[in-house]
Amino acid sequence: MKKLFALSLLVAASCQTLVVASDFPVKDKPVTIVVPFVAGGPTDRVARDLAEAMRKPLGTTVVVENVAGAGGTIGANKVAKAPQDGHTVLLHHIGMATSPALYRKMPYNTMDDFEFLGMVNEVPMTLIGRPTLPANNFKELVTWIGQNKGKINLANAGLGAASHLCGLMFQQAVKTDMTTVPYKGTAPAMNDLMGGQVDLLCDQTTNTSSQIEGKTVKAFAVTTMKRLTTPALKDLPTLNEAGLKDFNVSIWHGMYAPKGTPAETVAKLNAALRAALKDPEFIKKQEALGAVVVTDKRTDGAEHKKFVAAEIAKWGPVIKAAGEYAD
Repeated sequence: MKKLFALSLLVAASCQTLVVASDFPVKDKPVTIVVPFVAGGPTDRVARDLAEAMRKPLGTTVVVENVAGAGGTIGANKVAKAPQDGHTVLLHHIGMATSPALYRKMPYNTMDDFEFLGMVNEVPMTLIGRPTLPANNFKELVTWIGQNKGKINLANAGLGAASHLCGLMFQQAVKTDMTTVPYKGTAPAMNDLMGGQVDLLCDQTTNTSSQIEGKTVKAFAVTTMKRLTTPALKDLPTLNEAGLKDFNVSIWHGMYAPKGTPAETVAKLNAALRAALKDPEFIKKQEALGAVVVTDKRTDGAEHKKFVAAEIAKWGPVIKAAGEYAD
């Protein structure tokens, strides 16, 4: 009798799981995209565009919640510990792959504590300088760097930020240590660059295009293997063609759900994500930011997971060689 009762409980629990999965999304319950950074930043802008594009294919409201702090790990941890019902997902950038090297203690395991839903976009980066910098092109910049070793200030938007990572790789590529100046976000870093308080910054096109177009900073190169086609950036050389062989840095975004989210729910989220990535309005908004919407196999969760594993392997040695960690 006890065995029969236990079996009935197991069947009931299984049925409940099936109902939760098949009923996703629950009527009148929004899907929340957690952004692990403050509102108004580039990741937040991508999330809000994506929320609108995913609303129709999901058939429910999609909202954005900003949970900032500790280089994105607080927001990511919130999703890792969230209910496994598909109503809480994470939109994170390259920090998903660099945090394991940057932080000695992580509250979650990047590869084990999430269901990977797919990749969203890639954002090129630009190397820019203060408007009073003597160099006017990359060749002249290299000469200036050689003449000013030990005196160069390289700004970034904080530990683990895209600008921090690009700066680390740039220093290694030119074999020159610079004084890194971390800020609490891109805006104050950009203000000091334009004001001449710091010398260089390597940041996303979403943050630099308007300043480059307005000539309030000097632009030297883009970090992708191919030149960009946007009007303000089309004349900039790539760092690869300028002499830094195979220099290739772009900031990507991906979407994740808590580990253990039912496979059927994961499939529905992935289908909605793929539909959003084909939405003409979403593509238009991303192109306006200088971002490229991903259309290849990395929109598949398993393929995106492979990509993130490769990024962890790529960035780990760069970060460890720089010796820059957070507690």
